[in-house]
Amino acid sequence: MSELLFEIGTEEIPAGYIQPALDALAAAAAGKLHGLELAFESIRTFGTPRRLALAVTGLQSRQADRRQQHIGPSKKAGFDANGKLTKAAEGFARSRGFEPEQLQVVTTPKGDYLMVEEDVQGQETAALLPPVLEALIRELVFPKSMHWADCSLTFARPIQWLLALYDGEVLPLTIEGLTSGATTRGHRFMAPEDVAVNGIDSYLATLAERFVIVDPAERRAKVVAEVRRAVSEAAGAEGAQPVLHEGLLDTVTNLVELPCAICGRFDRKFLHLPQEALVTSMREHQKYFPVVGADGRLLPLFVAVNNTRIADRALAASGHERVLRARLEDGLFFFNEDRKRPLADRCPELSGIVFQNKLGTMAAKSGRIAALAGLLAERIAPELRAAAVRAATLAKADLLTTMVGEFPSLQGIMGRVYGLHDGEKPAVAQAIEEHYLPIRAGGEVPQSLLGALVGIADRMDTLVGCFAIGEKPTGNKDAFGLRRQAIGLISILRGLHISLSLETVAAAALAGYAGVVEQNPGVAGEVVHFIRLRFENEQIAAGLPQALVEAATSVGFDDPVDCLMRIEALNQIRSQESFPVLAGSFKRIRNIIKDNRETAIDEALLTESAEKELFAALTAVRARALPLLEQRSYEPALLAMLEIKNPVDRFFDTVMVMAEDAAIRRNRLNLLTALGELILRVGDISRMHVEKE
Repeated sequence: MSELLFEIGTEEIPAGYIQPALDALAAAAAGKLHGLELAFESIRTFGTPRRLALAVTGLQSRQADRRQQHIGPSKKAGFDANGKLTKAAEGFARSRGFEPEQLQVVTTPKGDYLMVEEDVQGQETAALLPPVLEALIRELVFPKSMHWADCSLTFARPIQWLLALYDGEVLPLTIEGLTSGATTRGHRFMAPEDVAVNGIDSYLATLAERFVIVDPAERRAKVVAEVRRAVSEAAGAEGAQPVLHEGLLDTVTNLVELPCAICGRFDRKFLHLPQEALVTSMREHQKYFPVVGADGRLLPLFVAVNNTRIADRALAASGHERVLRARLEDGLFFFNEDRKRPLADRCPELSGIVFQNKLGTMAAKSGRIAALAGLLAERIAPELRAAAVRAATLAKADLLTTMVGEFPSLQGIMGRVYGLHDGEKPAVAQAIEEHYLPIRAGGEVPQSLLGALVGIADRMDTLVGCFAIGEKPTGNKDAFGLRRQAIGLISILRGLHISLSLETVAAAALAGYAGVVEQNPGVAGEVVHFIRLRFENEQIAAGLPQALVEAATSVGFDDPVDCLMRIEALNQIRSQESFPVLAGSFKRIRNIIKDNRETAIDEALLTESAEKELFAALTAVRARALPLLEQRSYEPALLAMLEIKNPVDRFFDTVMVMAEDAAIRRNRLNLLTALGELILRVGDISRMHVEKE
């Protein structure tokens, strides 16, 4: 077994591009090797700002010899009426280098076809790899790519060198005049010269000697260790701990090849800034790690991670301190200026911000959100109506503050801070921040019902407005993040267990656009269907069978919380021994009743003992199940329904549903329809029936 080492050396690649590129590189390499029928033991990737590398171990050194079948025309087209080969058959044979007499007939799922078998000799892996490596370079996709010099190739940054070794030997590869070799390069500043390597182990060791930690996981661990060391060595920082934000760790890891951390200080006056503003200023603009004390409060310290060893720590720290001081001075100025005007005074100015060209301004959106939030509060928690309207009215006002203009990620957070400063009720201020939650899939949801109501109103307003003007997501196009909005809405309803009618809320949101968009009643249904698809995808991704999820959603999704409860009940009940049999019987019932909607049953027309027994069982089960269904106790209701399995089986064994007498036939169909309607109150369990092979 052999090994492959391939490195693409570049100018500094943006930190956010590196890990996705390494993942894509590994996936593409595995796919191409599988396509060539070359086995391998493992694929690893390495990356720094200046390189993307691929290491394959246990690589098969040669393709196996194989016999390959080539399918030609059908037997019918290959032979004429006299049983002789047609010209089509002869042409196919010769196109493959065979004599017509060598054709065979083979049976396929589509029928009988002519076929020839070819003995294919496997090729040496070394001969197959150069085109693969070139394809890996040319097919790698980045958020933004660039041309350089007179190259037609595009890449994240200009390629400076190529390392391509197969069992220590250079693989011949030339792209845009750049030829592969056996050398890599060390740290740009500390060891920039070319250095030869002869394999994967040599590559890792040689780069480590030249101040490059090429393994991202190892480099990330080094970043963490360096940051912690810098804080522990800082004078007067007893009990201090760095705030190791995962996203910042990922970014810093891919900004450096040799992490060297240093702890700096800033003036205590900046601690008057909201903690979120301080952290954001350090993290987003400077890529510095904040430091907190034992009580969790920010200390006037920060940690910067350099890409070189530091000879004069005091000098390096002072440089970082000057840069951060300027940022924080701006932030403190913005903060003090913003507080001179209440949020409420800024609301009219939202008319100067366009929400969407066809949907009006952010001021109009705020008015719609306030009206919808008030309506939601009236139906869910009437005592919160005034607060919901107030929070929704102020929810977007902080977009006009200089702090949010400088740090967009602080939207909502600064609204809370400024709202409290203005004397708004704490619940209203909290709702201003929370209405943006969750920010991403799986993120934190609002903790307060008030924040949830405003968040629901905001998301539904966006969804309905965009659908009304035809701005629906298609493929990868989702300019307004409607998928994210729908997932966020589902998360809020689930997280706070809010039961409501999506159709009603969507219709109310559409009414808020009166005079702006056409009042097409179908828009509300489209929006609910869109949310339903996101909901189903989430449940299936969580590990539930698709059939189970669709069994619940197909009979009703207007209230997602209710739908979740029915899904849980179906999931619990499906392990019962009698459930698969009942599901199979229900599928049969669904096929029989088809378009029948009547459920009136005339006992006088029940002549067979089995149908009388089924009617009695249905009556008893309905009496027990209906109160449970009204209470949304779906699992006990389903357990009660399972008792009807045996009467249903006997009914199908002895009763002819489609009797010649029209009245009896209709009565039996009504009996089955009534049974079906009861079960459909929970889900269409016929979808969960699996046919035995």
